[in-house]
Order: sequence, then structure tokens, then C-alpha cells
Amino acid sequence: MKKRIHDIELFIKYPHDVQAELFRKLIDQAKNTDFGKKYDFKSISNYKQYQERVPLHSYEQLFPYIERLMRGEQNVLWPSEVKWFAKSSGTTNARSKFIPVSPEALEDCHYKGGKDLISIYINNYPDSRMFTGKGLAIGGSHQINEFDQNAESYYGDVSAVIMKNLPLWAQLIRTPSLEVALMDKWEEKIEKMAKVTAEENVTTLSGVPTWTILLLQRIMEIKGVDNILEVWPNLEAFFHGAVAFTPYRELFKKLIPSDKMHYWETYNASEGFFGIQDQIGSEELLLMLDYGIFYEFIPFDEIHKEHPKVLSLSEVEIGKNYAMIISTNAGLWRYNIGDTVKFTSVEPYRIKISGRTKHFINAFGEELIIENAESAITWACEQTNAIIDNFTAAPIYFDEGKRGGHEWIIEFRKKPESQEKFNELLDKKLREVNSDYDAKRYQDMALLPPKVHSVAEGTFYKWMEKRGKLGGQNKVPRLSNNREHLDDILEMLAAQA
Repeated sequence: MKKRIHDIELFIKYPHDVQAELFRKLIDQAKNTDFGKKYDFKSISNYKQYQERVPLHSYEQLFPYIERLMRGEQNVLWPSEVKWFAKSSGTTNARSKFIPVSPEALEDCHYKGGKDLISIYINNYPDSRMFTGKGLAIGGSHQINEFDQNAESYYGDVSAVIMKNLPLWAQLIRTPSLEVALMDKWEEKIEKMAKVTAEENVTTLSGVPTWTILLLQRIMEIKGVDNILEVWPNLEAFFHGAVAFTPYRELFKKLIPSDKMHYWETYNASEGFFGIQDQIGSEELLLMLDYGIFYEFIPFDEIHKEHPKVLSLSEVEIGKNYAMIISTNAGLWRYNIGDTVKFTSVEPYRIKISGRTKHFINAFGEELIIENAESAITWACEQTNAIIDNFTAAPIYFDEGKRGGHEWIIEFRKKPESQEKFNELLDKKLREVNSDYDAKRYQDMALLPPKVHSVAEGTFYKWMEKRGKLGGQNKVPRLSNNREHLDDILEMLAAQA
């Protein structure tokens, strides 16, 4: 672990050298693939040539290559044999996405990220006793790839792909067994996981906050206890990612009432492992630069242009939002992953996840991003002693003689002392953190105050179940520029009433 901390310090000190070397290696390794031949990787000698020659790719544009891989072809995007695909929940678009996971991506990115996470955590907490017990990981499921007639490849949630391929030593220090962890029926899995892990000495948790909460609550019900420390007295850390943790912090404090509990954030996705919190009490993530991923960035105001300006890592600025573009050791070339990040530091390169390129509300020029929404809803909760479980929001479009606005569906674990006050504070904070929203809200001229529906506990769970999106990497879409999700939930509630 100490050796790895030294390696991390090296890429912190020489970020551009590390990325340049990695770029040359990726191009060289893929020069004889079908993709490499199409864009003549052999004659690419620098980043500028790569930028000029290889177009940016969305998932839809890269899918014809991925489909060939899924049907059993090889050497299409990457020279190594690809037998695994990470099935994304499809939050960038309605369909599921299948992301190729090469042996190099598993070993040099996902596993390396997991090992670095532990190394960085132990470096910050040298007295940790996490290895005296087991780590509980809440993962998804996997299945044989039916597109491949020879049935020699598989797909599943990225967590399932990682778990299924873990080395023996890693299997020994985790719980529950793979048989339980990879079950595909989510409700049965939660029940089985709760019963099995309640009897273990669990010292760390890792997973998505929403599904972790469900598991902890079920364990507490089974054991008849008031908090999870009565079951796992040695629990010390929760490694979390996928969604912002801030709105869930108060709820976790109730479930795990200990000042010694540590919350450590990661930024990993189906496409790769990108960032790790490296400082105590920080919400910033160190951008990991030696995982076989070459980074580029599109300024937020260029995202939807036909030919956007694309920046190298050396050109980014602190405080600005960028769409992240990656080229990887799994054959994703100049791939737009759909996330936006904001740099908080460039020495070293640290980021915050600020949203999704397709998850925002901009129906009236307000450019509301997820970071704004989560900041505002967290503050409104703090001021009204509320605890949130989940939320989503969408625009109320202009109608004849009516002004537009934003409509929210919020599921509270603990309702605010005053719903009216909560709504006012939500609006107030949104105006503080987003000047475009504030301008549209001026004297209610373009936008009316937010319309908020407070819904019963379990509403979002039922909706996700209805959509076949329970568990694993699936997440509730926070913001949408259309009313598809919001109207679907409202229709479901009306039918139940």
C-alpha cells in the first residue's frame, strides 16, 4: 500500500507526462484493431492528430462496434479478448448500454481503483481495523450474453462483473457469498443478504446509498435493534459512489450513530474508475491518471454544439463545468460518458461530479444542473429538520396564459416541519446557486416558484420496480428536461389513489 501511495504521488507531480505516455500506449496497442485501422492509428504521433482524425463518440455512435463484440467478434475496438460487458442502467438514454470490459480494464482500472481506495483510506486512517472483519459489497447481477451464439461472454452490472472476477484473496475478505451477492431478484437478494450478513463481523460497506439504506433497515428489523452498530459494533467505513451522498448524510447518521464512522467517496462507473476521495472531510475527488484512461473535456456551454471545443487536461480551469471525454484500455475512443465534472484544483487535479449532460433542466434558459438541485434540497432539509430519501424534478411548460416552472416529487424519510417553508427555502437556495434560474424567477416573470409533491415512503422503490430498474447500479433520474419520468410517477400515484 505504501508503494502505491508513492505511485499516486508520482502522477500527482507529473500529471501531463503520465497522461501523454498513457496516450501513446493506448494508440500503439490498438493500432491493428478494426477501429485502429479505420483511423490509421499507426500514423498518429501526437494528441493533435488524434483530435483531428478521430471524432467524438456517443454510445449510439460506438454501438455498431460494441454489437460486433457482443456477437463474438474480437479485435474490433481493443486487441485483448473481450468476454465481459458492463450493463449500464441506461441513465443517459432509455435503453440499457453494454460497455466492453477488457482484461486490462478489469485489472488496471477497476481492480486498481479498488486497491487504491483501500490504500488511500488506510493512509488517512493508519489505525484502521477494517481487516479484522469483512467488507459488505452490494452489487448487481450478471447473465450469459444471449447475443453471442457460442455463449462465451457475459454481461451484468459493473459491480457484478468485478465481483465475479475477483481474485481468491479478495473473495475471502468480503460478504455475502457470490451466490447471494449476484442474485438477480432484488427483493429476494435484500432479504437473503440481510439474514446472512447480520451474523457477520462487518467493518466496511460499499455500494450505492439508496440500496445500502434498504439493506441496513431490513437488518435492523430482523435483529429488532435501533441502529446498525448494535449488529456491527466494529463498522467503521462506507465507501460510496454513483449518486451524491450529501442528501443522505443525515439518514446515515441515524442508522449509524457514531462519530468514528467514515464516509469515503469514489467515482466509478461502467466505463471506468475515475476518482477517489483522498482527504479527510473533503468532497473533492482525486482524478486518477494512470488507470488506462486518457482524458479530454468539453466546456459545458459547448456540449450541445455540433463541433464543440475540446480541451486537454492541461487546459481546464478551476470552477468550470465540463463534459468528460475518455479513451480507454477497453476500446472506448473519445467517448462521451454523459457526466459533467467541475475542477476544484489543478495541482493536483481534483474534481466534483456536477451532473449529467442529459440530466438537467433548461426549458427556459435556467440551466439547472444536478449539483444545484442537490445543494438546494440538502440546505432546505437542514433548515426544516427534514430527511430526504429520493427526488426527481422536471419542467412545467408554458401554457396559454400561464407561466412555466419546475415540478418536484420528493420522498421524505422525515417530513419537514413546514412544507411551505421547505418549498420557499428550496427556491431561495436555487436562486443563490444558479444566477440563470434567479433571473428567470425575478418577480415570477418567467418562472413560478417550485411546485413540490411530498410522496409516501416507498414511492420511488415501487416506481423503479415498475420500470424493472431495481437494485445494482440503477438510480432515480434526478432532473429531466422533459416530463416523461415525472408524469409516469404521478400517473402511478393517481392509479393507486
